Amino acid sequence: MQRRTFILSALSGGTVLTAMPGFAASGPFEVTRTEAEWREMLTDLEYEVMREEGTERAYSSPLHDLYEPGTYHCRGCDLPLYSSETKYDSETGWPSFWRAMNNAIGTKPDHSLFATRTECHCRRCGSHLGHIFDDGPQPTGKRHCLNGVSLTFRAA
Repeated sequence: MQRRTFILSALSGGTVLTAMPGFAASGPFEVTRTEAEWREMLTDLEYEVMREEGTERAYSSPLHDLYEPGTYHCRGCDLPLYSSETKYDSETGWPSFWRAMNNAIGTKPDHSLFATRTECHCRRCGSHLGHIFDDGPQPTGKRHCLNGVSLTFRAA
């Protein structure tokens, strides 16, 4: 188990980590819904992750081990976000990519968990996707560490 996986697992007690409320990505966004509409279309876990910046348990997403050709889309608005060509196994327990598609994501500083990280969200609906770290492979050196519940997959 890698150190970052151990630390996150220890902090979460094996459950969902939730950022402090009120730090959601701010719009305006092209796709907007009321809280009731989001709650109706998402499961409780999807809502907690996508709308409240929670984190799913490591290794819980079926997308983690999926490596067939295709595109990963935002569950909230169906915007294409990541190509399978940029997916890799980061050994962290979450689907990881070294680059997002052009004009797909937005970012902002996330000051939760006693550190400043770069949060990434869908640029069209603001749904929380995960975080970007500087320990990924070349050519970018970035690791987009994402919550599988925020994504849907379309095979090529």
